[in-house]
Amino acid sequence: MAAVTSALIAIAGVVLGWIAIELACKPCLEKGREAIDRSLDPDYDPDDDEISVPINPPDHDLQEQLNPRPDHDSSIAEVSSAKPIKAV
Repeated sequence: MAAVTSALIAIAGVVLGWIAIELACKPCLEKGREAIDRSLDPDYDPDDDEISVPINPPDHDLQEQLNPRPDHDSSIAEVSSAKPIKAV
């Protein structure tokens, strides 16, 4: 009788451990399973996937500060003013 009890406790521990792993790693496991399903599907064509659009498009003001347009030369004029450098 002790062997049956030990076996049932071991099986219950394995089942509860499996459930804990499934709950803790659910997003990662779902992505992996979807990838496996797609790779095994003979009718799947990657060219049929929709083009993904970024959730947060880049801020145009920040982009303008990092990459100024060539026709916008006010910042260039400030930087390129000719001032002599004095050496001590």
